[in-house]
Amino acid sequence: MFGNSKITSKSLAAGVMSIALAGLTAVSAPVFAGKKLEIDETKWISVGAGLRTVARSVEDAAPNGSDRSTDFDVENIRLYFSGQVHEYIKFTFNTDEIFADGPVDVLDLIAQFEFSPEFNIWVGRMLTPADRIEMNGPFYGLSWNQYTQPLYPSDQGGEAGTYGRDDGVTLWGTLGKFQYALGAFDGLQGKSNVEDNLLFAGRFAYNFLNMEDNPAYYTSSTYFGGLGNILTLAVSFQSQDGGTGSATESGDFSGYTVDLLSETVFDGTGVLTIEAEYKDFDADYTVATTPSTGACFCLFEGDSYFVTGAFLFPKKVGPGKFQPYLRYVENSPNDSDESDLTEFGVNYVIDGHNARLNFNYSSGDANISGYKGNDVDSFSFGVQIQI
Repeated sequence: MFGNSKITSKSLAAGVMSIALAGLTAVSAPVFAGKKLEIDETKWISVGAGLRTVARSVEDAAPNGSDRSTDFDVENIRLYFSGQVHEYIKFTFNTDEIFADGPVDVLDLIAQFEFSPEFNIWVGRMLTPADRIEMNGPFYGLSWNQYTQPLYPSDQGGEAGTYGRDDGVTLWGTLGKFQYALGAFDGLQGKSNVEDNLLFAGRFAYNFLNMEDNPAYYTSSTYFGGLGNILTLAVSFQSQDGGTGSATESGDFSGYTVDLLSETVFDGTGVLTIEAEYKDFDADYTVATTPSTGACFCLFEGDSYFVTGAFLFPKKVGPGKFQPYLRYVENSPNDSDESDLTEFGVNYVIDGHNARLNFNYSSGDANISGYKGNDVDSFSFGVQIQI
C-alpha cells in the first residue's frame, strides 16, 4: 500500500482522503425539521429534506497542478422520513445522494423503542456513538469545513460502516443533566476481524448549565443562543479487537475523544460559542505501517485537537444575522509529520440550521486523513437549506 517508511509524499494524504471524502459529506445529521402528519393520538409520519451546495476555489488544485481550481458541488441531497406506530415504538428512514449525480444511499434505518427519557433502545442502521463533530454532521456543525481531523472507523469508506453509521444496537437516555449512549455494532467485517468481533462504542455527556435539545444522543455545535447558556463536557470511545490490519496480520483499534461546547448569551449584545475537542487513536496497523501481506484496513494512530470560537451578532441585517468564526485544528500522527489548518468563516443565519449561508477561507495542510497534505489556501461559499 504505502510501505513502511516515514510518510513525506503527497500520495498518503490523497489516498486516504479519496476513501474518506466519498462518505464524509454524509456524516451524521439529526433530523430536526420536517412536516408532521398525525394519523391518531399515537401514530404520525414526518417528512423532511435537506440540501447543501457549495462553490469552492482551491490553490494548485486545477488538473495541471499549478492553477487554482473553481468547482460547484452539491454536497448533500437528503430525504428524511420518520414516524410513530405505537406509544413506545418509532422508526427513522433517511437517505442521502452525494454530489448530486452519485448513488442514493440509506443513511439511517432504525427501529426505535423509546420507553422513557431515561432508557431507550434503537436497533438497525444508525450513528455509532462518537465525538460531537461526527454526531452533529455537516448540517449541524458550527463551521462549514469541520472534517479536517481523522474520524472513527465507520467513516473510512464502507468496510466498517459508512457515513458514521453502522448496523447494531444502541442504548441511550438522560438522567438529570447526564446523557449516555452505549452501543454494539458490526464494525469492520472480514479482513483483520477473522474472529468476527463486535465494535463497542459509547458517549457520556454532562450538561453543567442548560440542557442541549437534540433527538436521542445526537448533537449540534451551536444553537445560536436559542437554548440560553450551555456548558457541556463529553467523553466518547470506540474499540474493536481485530479492527485494523489484514486477514493474515490482525490488529486492534481503540480511540477516545473529549469534547466541550460552551454557548453564552449576552443580553442584547450577541452569543459567544466555543467548541473544542481532543481525540486520541491507537491502531496496531496504520496507514504508514501496513502489514507485509494482504489488503489492509489501516487507520490513523496519534492525537488531534481543534478549537473554534464564534460570535453571533444580535442585529439582523436583512433577513439574517452574521456569525463570524475562527477554527484551528492540529493533527499529530505517531508515524509522520504534524499538520495544521486555520479556517476563518462567516455564517449568515436566516433560520438556524434550516437556512444559512457560509463564506470561509482556510489555509494549511491538515485534512481528514490525519496526515500532512498539500499546504494550500481555499475559499468557499455554501448554501444550506432544510425543511
